[in-house]
Amino acid sequence: MKQQQRDYYAQTSLQYDSMHLRSGDEHFVGLEYAAALLHVVRAKTVLDVGSGTGRAIRFLRKRRPDLDVEGVEPIAELRKEALRHGVLLHEGAGEKLPFENDSFDVVIASGVMHHLPDPAAVIGEMTRVARLGVMISDTNRFAQRAKAVGLLKMAIYHLGLWQMFELFHTRGRGYLSSEGDGIFYSYSIFDSIPELQAWADTVFIIPTMPRRKSALAQLGIPHGLIVAFREPSFAGWADC
Repeated sequence: MKQQQRDYYAQTSLQYDSMHLRSGDEHFVGLEYAAALLHVVRAKTVLDVGSGTGRAIRFLRKRRPDLDVEGVEPIAELRKEALRHGVLLHEGAGEKLPFENDSFDVVIASGVMHHLPDPAAVIGEMTRVARLGVMISDTNRFAQRAKAVGLLKMAIYHLGLWQMFELFHTRGRGYLSSEGDGIFYSYSIFDSIPELQAWADTVFIIPTMPRRKSALAQLGIPHGLIVAFREPSFAGWADC
């Protein structure tokens, strides 16, 4: 994470919840699905990566009090705010999670990947410490604007020219910034499918915003929850 983004979170930590937490938004929808899927795979322990002020942890603890839910956050000011809400977070970054292999049944991240210059590095750490599953709620660059724009973006991406295009679009920085979200990078949940497929037995995406009419999923899902499960997560179903 760039120092500029760290400074942004530190400076806005007291307003973080009012700026970023909206009941019923796409991330809350993603968490509703996640809560149900955690039950389906019989998860008992969960790690939330990039917890902020502990929104996902508070949500899951309320929905699923039977779960042991922990979180990790690199920004001290956000950890302090989380503690004010009764959530004690581990100090650490997604690129180097302070946990042993297979430490948690499921690892989740909500609204984190589009703030990272290298989401694959964080996904690699998430799959390292996850035993049964990984779930990521985030955006999809290909379905944010008109369908024609999405098709053009997909063509550029599949031609291997996306990095060059982004450097031109962002005037060499590789990222954009806003008052409401700080630094953010161009990201799509579809980008992360190859890394997750290499680790999991089952990978699928659940839309968390209304779908657009399109034969291509990349153009029809503006925001979604990508879910990756390993086969052992379904062990024992025959006993139900």
